[in-house]
Amino acid sequence: MTLDPAVAAVRLAVRRTLAAVAAPGEPVLVACSGGADSLALLAATVFEAREEALRVIGVTVDHGLQEGSADHTATVVEQMAALGVDETASIRVTVDPGSWGIEAGAREARYAALSQLAAHFESGVVLLGHTLDDQAETVLLGLARGSGGRSLQGMRDYFRDSEGVGFARPLVGLTRVQTESACRAEGIEWWEDPQNTDPRFARSRVRHTVMPLLERELGPGIAEALARTGEQLREDVDFIERFELEAYARARTDDGIDMREIDGVGDAIRSRCARRAAIDQGAIASELSRAHVLAVLGLLGHKGKQIQLPGHVTAYAEDEVLHFRRTTQAG
Repeated sequence: MTLDPAVAAVRLAVRRTLAAVAAPGEPVLVACSGGADSLALLAATVFEAREEALRVIGVTVDHGLQEGSADHTATVVEQMAALGVDETASIRVTVDPGSWGIEAGAREARYAALSQLAAHFESGVVLLGHTLDDQAETVLLGLARGSGGRSLQGMRDYFRDSEGVGFARPLVGLTRVQTESACRAEGIEWWEDPQNTDPRFARSRVRHTVMPLLERELGPGIAEALARTGEQLREDVDFIERFELEAYARARTDDGIDMREIDGVGDAIRSRCARRAAIDQGAIASELSRAHVLAVLGLLGHKGKQIQLPGHVTAYAEDEVLHFRRTTQAG
């Protein structure tokens, strides 16, 4: 019997990722929501792990944001076990939307929980089911925020968190259509998260309204083009970041940055250093726009003037030194 092309594509992507990030015999965690993307990823990982003698642990996170979430979590655990994982685990988190909003709060809680599970199972890698469509949506959302190249670069196919846990995205080069086709070919039923169609969430609006409109008006291939744009920008940002970090190390202070130390580095590096200083002092990276950064730089030489930044952070200047403090503090 000929292997279904979508199943073959998913398995190949997983095989390449495992070869790059997992040592033989190492436990590998696969984050699974019950959606088509993560189930296709899990099934492929179980299949490929046989050749590499890897332990596959299926993990799911209950955000507690929807009625019946505990029952859904139990269903996902059963489904992961049926797909042949060596072990399953679930964890419930409390989502604090704070000033970030529900989406960002859920994401932060999810990654913290996955990192905690990885430490528990003594695993160095967690596989995530993000696809090319997710990548395109991320780039488009970054464009809408106007946060510059770093925001437009999208998601990395591999990164480490502050605890040293590696997170890999094997399917970031494949489409959602392919993961759904792979599930159908293997007889896997998936869950459609109602939040994915809730217009209250920006990503949902991009997925169901903006992207179809772009495809209809500009022609097919928009998702692929956006993903390529993110990849190209990532190369540029990585190159520039080396110079940015060197300059920032020279100029940073306990509560901000002394811009006199980097006066001759050029506007591109100066603005990036100012942005990094704001984030280090608590500003929300995903909401800190180009307009915010320019306003911060505009404070230089204007003693007594201040502006508010996302994350309840106040920026102000003393001569050529930028300072940041919590907005709730007296000042």
